[in-house]
Amino acid sequence: MRNQSHIFMLLSVVFLGACSGSGQKSAETEETQSEFTGAKGEVKIMTLDPGHFHAALVQKQMYEQIDPTVYVYAPKGDDVQDHLNRIEGFNTRAENPTNWVEKVYAGDDYLERMLAEKPGNVMMVSGNNAKKIDYIKAAADAGINIFADKPMAINTEGFALLEEAFKSAEANGVLLYDIMTERHEITTIIQRELSKIPEVFGQLKDGTAEEPAITKESVHHIFKYVSGNPIKRPDWFFDTEQQGEGMVDVTTHLVDMIQWEAFPEQILQKSDVEMVNASRWTTELSLDQFQEVTQKDAFPEFLQKDVVDGKLQAYTNGEFTYKLKGKYAKVSVIWNFQAPEGTGDTHYSIMRGSLCDVIIKQGEEQNYKPTVYIQATIDKGLNTFEDGLQKAVSEDIATKYPGLKLVKLEDKLWTIEIPDEYKVGHEAHFAQVTEKYLRYLKQGKLPEWEVPNMITKYYTTTQALKMAKQ
Repeated sequence: MRNQSHIFMLLSVVFLGACSGSGQKSAETEETQSEFTGAKGEVKIMTLDPGHFHAALVQKQMYEQIDPTVYVYAPKGDDVQDHLNRIEGFNTRAENPTNWVEKVYAGDDYLERMLAEKPGNVMMVSGNNAKKIDYIKAAADAGINIFADKPMAINTEGFALLEEAFKSAEANGVLLYDIMTERHEITTIIQRELSKIPEVFGQLKDGTAEEPAITKESVHHIFKYVSGNPIKRPDWFFDTEQQGEGMVDVTTHLVDMIQWEAFPEQILQKSDVEMVNASRWTTELSLDQFQEVTQKDAFPEFLQKDVVDGKLQAYTNGEFTYKLKGKYAKVSVIWNFQAPEGTGDTHYSIMRGSLCDVIIKQGEEQNYKPTVYIQATIDKGLNTFEDGLQKAVSEDIATKYPGLKLVKLEDKLWTIEIPDEYKVGHEAHFAQVTEKYLRYLKQGKLPEWEVPNMITKYYTTTQALKMAKQ
């Protein structure tokens, strides 16, 4: 299985399955698509147009339920070759190598070819976000399960198509699901669990526009290392018409966490969202920086509209405040080119309760590691509060996450020491989300709140962009 290097050369494209393009599914595919049982290898992945490194991270480990042969359909070019190189890196690494076999069709009719041949029962898509919603809609119409990287929609037009795709997926009995890795970050989990304990948190405040009930802010970097290697981004990553603006990309995670934490397992609707304000601004890249991260010699023609005085002005940054079921929430995302030596991406979050604030910080003071703090906001009954907090950490949350330790830092302020076993990192979260999706396939359904909440989430981000551009 390991000696499949020829598979990873675009010059040796493998033409898949029924090359006649009859579009007829095999008996095996027909059976597994209608009902998943959890059997070994029953899930067969088709990776469509993998232009983002997240497509490869889904395959950073093997899964018993997923067949090791993955069918890749893509246009010829750097994007698909970079994807195949990443998979080959997983296959040939010294520790826990994978054994994926990538069967590739590369040609201009890649989407039509996938829909006609349909050698798999799950489409995995992570790449050009302008094209992604068309891929999702086509797969849903064809009765193919969809496992999609965020964002699934980057503007109001795309959102309208996404709503149609969900209707089609329901009609055809397939599951459309986006990859929300941040739900598996241990500090976010702890923040959520503490906010669900009235004796500790009280009730989530309504907040104000100036001091929202819940805030999520993140700082990301264009140049970074992934799986130990410097990242190479496609040139279209910097075109907001293809990638989408920053406020509809990473903010998808932030809005998702707000919904997931503030209203756990509750069905949310578009009517629950009221936009308050929104703004956007650019990150400036020199040609040298652009060359370093894309390995391209010049700004392509489609980016010339965003080049001013020889420098690229990319709308990667944004923030917005909105009300969700009457609770004020704020989201902010900033992209810098590269983090200073020894630093990295950062995250800040606060949930304001009537008894305490639960805060996540990830700055210099925390050595750029996400850290949970509990800040009591009451003056009376602190001993009772501390006893309840200790019980929540060492008994209630410990039923799922044993080993957490409450540490008092000062009067009214505590932190939680988290065992390293729970700090698996962003890349490992892709496997955790994939395993959850496999369980949903076996069950034949998503939790009843997931689809309406995905719709509400993308409504929020695309409405924020619409307001910011007005």
